[in-house]
Amino acid sequence: MSDILLAESVIDRLRWRYPAYHETAYIFILSGLHYTIDRLGEPRHISGRELAYGCRDLARERWGLLARSVLQYWGICTTRDLGEIVFALVELGVLIKRPEDNIETFDDVYSFEEEFETNYPWSGILRS
Repeated sequence: MSDILLAESVIDRLRWRYPAYHETAYIFILSGLHYTIDRLGEPRHISGRELAYGCRDLARERWGLLARSVLQYWGICTTRDLGEIVFALVELGVLIKRPEDNIETFDDVYSFEEEFETNYPWSGILRS
């Protein structure tokens, strides 16, 4: 999937503490972070909203119309799930957060149904 790896001890702790998410979901979030920063052109702190949209774009790019199914298989069904994974990585010291960062910034950023199905950019039908 990417060149990103997590230490086996971190993966073990994630599996134990957060069993709702497949271990690949954490790698995807880290890939989404790198993808988003690369698109910005310069390294800087990324907001939850920016990361959510970066993950959406990365998923569309990698899996096309199957993006929603792939993410659901890993336990990611809403943008809140993206935040849960980010804050799990923060808790284990893989990522850092600023004082203004909170999980609520990931709430309802977009609807998976709308972004991966209804308003999918390559579906031929775009609804507003």
